[in-house]
Amino acid sequence: MVQNTKRYTVITGASSGIGYETAKVFAGRGSNLILIARRKDRLEALRQEILTLYPTLDVVLKVTDLSVPQNVFGVYEDVKFYPLQTWINNAGFGNYDSVSHQDLRKISQMLHLNVEALTILSSLFVRDFKNTEKAQLINVSSCGGYTIVPNAVTYCAAKFYVSVFTEGLSWELKTAHAKMQAKVLAPAATKTEFGKVANDVAEYDYGKLFGTYHTSAQIAAFLLELYDSNKVVGLVDRENFSFHLCEPQFQYAGNSQHNQRM
Repeated sequence: MVQNTKRYTVITGASSGIGYETAKVFAGRGSNLILIARRKDRLEALRQEILTLYPTLDVVLKVTDLSVPQNVFGVYEDVKFYPLQTWINNAGFGNYDSVSHQDLRKISQMLHLNVEALTILSSLFVRDFKNTEKAQLINVSSCGGYTIVPNAVTYCAAKFYVSVFTEGLSWELKTAHAKMQAKVLAPAATKTEFGKVANDVAEYDYGKLFGTYHTSAQIAAFLLELYDSNKVVGLVDRENFSFHLCEPQFQYAGNSQHNQRM
């Protein structure tokens, strides 16, 4: 029987795809869970699936739309009093279109969720738990957060932000000798609802349109590898789909003589 660790892992975007599978692998490690997503029925089905296998765990559901800014602060206020150890910002969606043609209402919602909500939740979690033993923040970016993909420029720019923000936060935490680690996971094509939402279609055939892709369960396993490692970046090579644990990829000017003097 899996023993309850009494610590909690928060996962946003937990109602499907990578978040759904990640919840199951952390449950297998004995972590209590706080699962955040918009779709109550999907969350309840996931909770039942987990508790059937691991009845000693506590699985808390928070139904909210994180693309609405006030909801982001509200949900954090609801969960911050739990003994949190890990926070996984997985909620997000993509968009395939040219910059000149893209639906700006959709883009605005995407930026609120992929960038603003992630930044606020990361900042609040770090503020309150940076000196918690073994604490980790894992932000889900994309290989498009390290490479510009045609017809996905705005999405890639948002994910570049996630990658740079998280790598920079990792340096900041190390410099401050904090106990928390900040890490970034960068998947390539993954069979989830991403393709349908990004292309605004009802059906999406990953086999036909990508040929090679990972399953959500495979990405959740990669995330667990990153979690268990001392590396900052877990990156999928979008050309051969191999997974690599890496040091930060962006240049950090920590030792520059031209930084602002504090």
